[in-house]
Amino acid sequence: MAPSPDFDAYRSEFPIVREQLAFNHAGVSPTSQRAATAMREWSEDLLLHGVRYERGWEARTEATRALAARIIGAEPEEIAFVRNTGHGLGLVAEGLDWRPGDEVAVATSIEYPSNVYPWLHLRDRGVSVREIEAHEGGVTPEAVAAAITPRTRLVAVSSVQFASGHRTDLEAIGALCERAGVLFCVDGIQSVGCIPVDVKKCRIHFLSADSHKWMIGMAGIGFFYVDRNVLPRVRPVLVGWRSTTDLWNFNRSHFELRPDASRFEEGSLNYAGIYALHAALGLLLEVGMDAVAARIRELLVHADAELRALGCSTGPTPEHRAGILTFLPPRGDVKALAAHLTEHLVSFSLRRGRIRLSPHFYIQPSEVDRVVALVRDFSGR
Repeated sequence: MAPSPDFDAYRSEFPIVREQLAFNHAGVSPTSQRAATAMREWSEDLLLHGVRYERGWEARTEATRALAARIIGAEPEEIAFVRNTGHGLGLVAEGLDWRPGDEVAVATSIEYPSNVYPWLHLRDRGVSVREIEAHEGGVTPEAVAAAITPRTRLVAVSSVQFASGHRTDLEAIGALCERAGVLFCVDGIQSVGCIPVDVKKCRIHFLSADSHKWMIGMAGIGFFYVDRNVLPRVRPVLVGWRSTTDLWNFNRSHFELRPDASRFEEGSLNYAGIYALHAALGLLLEVGMDAVAARIRELLVHADAELRALGCSTGPTPEHRAGILTFLPPRGDVKALAAHLTEHLVSFSLRRGRIRLSPHFYIQPSEVDRVVALVRDFSGR
């Protein structure tokens, strides 16, 4: 077994810790020194040299594509860069050859809008959204099985529910979809960078995630995975010079789509974001995703025990948890508690009436204790 990393050694990468208690990585994550430096590297290259070293930008792009593939167990040819999670999910929704009467199974009552609206938008094409019944804020394999009919073409779920923190059993649902001959699409933004993800093991056909949460990158850049076996079934919604083979030859019209997922990149890329993403993914892989997940789990077990000792209602239970812990105070108004935590520079989210905490690997147990102490002070008023 590999030795546990020295998590405290990475604290200097995150100067946010000098100002705040950073417990909002499921919302908008602070980025690292490495990512910010990489972004400046590209900006200064452009400032000083224009496009003289553009080939280097492209080389960094392909290196980042390889890291994105590695962190989810895919191949680089199955990765396209997207602006955000909804962008990737929209490529699936708008790119499949839907027929009137087709159905998509989604838990619309609990999903983040990015994994609801692309499917509802298909109603004018005769596609119906069939509700997956939520159980304790999550999606279970049993509920997915109950929602699938002979008309179901695709099941869309989040790997982790944003509001409750409930972790989805992707492997079981993937096997279920495979048996039913149904496509499996995953909003992965609450898992990639937080827990190990293996798209092949889970039989996932599509996954989209951007980097401003657990990947600790920047907003406006993410990646979209499409399994090579279903790539021909997805028509690119937008095409441009970069979608085609012989893409750098601007002197002729040669419309032949690239043979891999990069066909979904229709034009000039967000190089600054890609440089930042390269650094962010490199940092996570350096620490190791198993180690990252174990550290987050340790922090949440500690927080859960301390909050329950105060009489707080916490969730989800450990077996259904990834990186999120939600809770209610034993007494007092939750909005008042939220104001109290904000006043004391705790970064967190309030989701569906509950306080949501989401620490990353560089957070210390002592910082958990400081948050708990603030809850104790509030509850003791």
